[in-house]
Amino acid sequence: MTQTMTHTETVQLRLLINGQWAQGAGKELASSSPADPEKVVASGGTATVEDVDAAMDAARTAAANWAATPMAERGAYLARAAGIITANADAWGSELAREEGKTFVEGRGEVLRAAQILTYYSAESDRLAGEVFSSPRRGERILVTRKPLGVLGVITPFNFPIAIPAWKIAPALVFGNTVVWKPASTVPLLAMRLAQGLVQAGLPDGVMNLVIGPGALGDRIVNHPDLDGLTFTGSTRVGRKLAATAAEAGVPIQAEMGGKNASVVLEDADLELAVEQVLFGAFRSTGQKCTATSRLILQESIAEVFLTRLRERLSEWKTGDPTDPSVHMGPVVSVSAAEEIRAGIAASITAGATVRFEGDVVGLGDAFVAPTVLELPTGENNAWRDEFFGPVLAVRRAASTAEAFALANDSAYGLSCAVFTQDLSKVLEAMETIDVGILHVNSESAGADPHVPFGGAKKSGYGPKEQGGAAKEFFTHTTTVYLRGA
Repeated sequence: MTQTMTHTETVQLRLLINGQWAQGAGKELASSSPADPEKVVASGGTATVEDVDAAMDAARTAAANWAATPMAERGAYLARAAGIITANADAWGSELAREEGKTFVEGRGEVLRAAQILTYYSAESDRLAGEVFSSPRRGERILVTRKPLGVLGVITPFNFPIAIPAWKIAPALVFGNTVVWKPASTVPLLAMRLAQGLVQAGLPDGVMNLVIGPGALGDRIVNHPDLDGLTFTGSTRVGRKLAATAAEAGVPIQAEMGGKNASVVLEDADLELAVEQVLFGAFRSTGQKCTATSRLILQESIAEVFLTRLRERLSEWKTGDPTDPSVHMGPVVSVSAAEEIRAGIAASITAGATVRFEGDVVGLGDAFVAPTVLELPTGENNAWRDEFFGPVLAVRRAASTAEAFALANDSAYGLSCAVFTQDLSKVLEAMETIDVGILHVNSESAGADPHVPFGGAKKSGYGPKEQGGAAKEFFTHTTTVYLRGA
């Protein structure tokens, strides 16, 4: 397989099973650009259930030798792969923009973030590997050691087609697990690129397997008798279904699901900073981030000033071809996704929402959704509850800090929140009051770093957190060793 492709070529999709690239025998898949659906970015046959079984068999066969490989050696494969990914950042970032719809700048940044994640986990052997406890008995020590789970299923979404897989696969591999990975079928090319980087780094056969195809493949993975653990990011509906299936089989699962994230702007905030960060949080990546700002809570005294400044910034926000460097925002991932988002906006307006801003997408394709700001009346409104997963910001006003924080908590989800204030006492109150997995103070709600835990509270997450030192809580299990001399 060639290392790079020009941005105009249609790439031939391949599966990776037991170290071999193979044409899938299933239904043909054509991955088209959402900016121009007539342009096919990649195409090829999808995997069959038999391919999934072969991948699981390969992962099981490779598991013992991979677990016995020293962690430093496992990390070295990740380090080499990170170098390969970095060298291809421009080419793969361009492909990402064409395939998924985010801008080239964001696409290239995501490719580099994947490399950063692999680099972080490549050094895991230099970190704490276990614990030693005192024993109440003479001549004995108690050790807590860690072992890999075994064969892991990895199921990933479309919105970060190389970064999210990297933050699952890198810790899975470095902690000694083997992997069978099913990416979202809307973004198969970037999945193949990540797998390609690991293969070129010399990863042994069977350690990481890639199967491309429909959601039914995920069902086969989670129901496979050789599965030892499953890590998933995607919709709440699918995540709950997988969690139920895994629980019935006694298989541990880690699931990152929905978010309806709020930004709270209090009256003492730096408004210029807050406007910029809310803009970025809501509309970068076309709002297709699980941590994107989709709810905005403004303290009453500054609400009109804030909305005026936000409209001014959004009037300069250019939507269009994501490969055009002057464009700020591309399309959503598909025409069907765009139709659902527009239907949600219409329903919100019917229920009483006021349009405070609507961008211009005239002449663009059907997958383009205008950046939209809706101010909601009191009472229930779908834009406050439903995850549109697009460039839509729902606004409500609060008379006080306490009301603002109560509105931030007014959601079944609890992934991320941003609070804008210059008052330390209000920051401390937010830390105590707002129930989320990630809290930003004076920065956008979106974003994650590889060395700290990532994941949500309430119905946003299930199982241990991802990334940082928290990753070992899912990707390994402990063995408590009572050590005593003869």
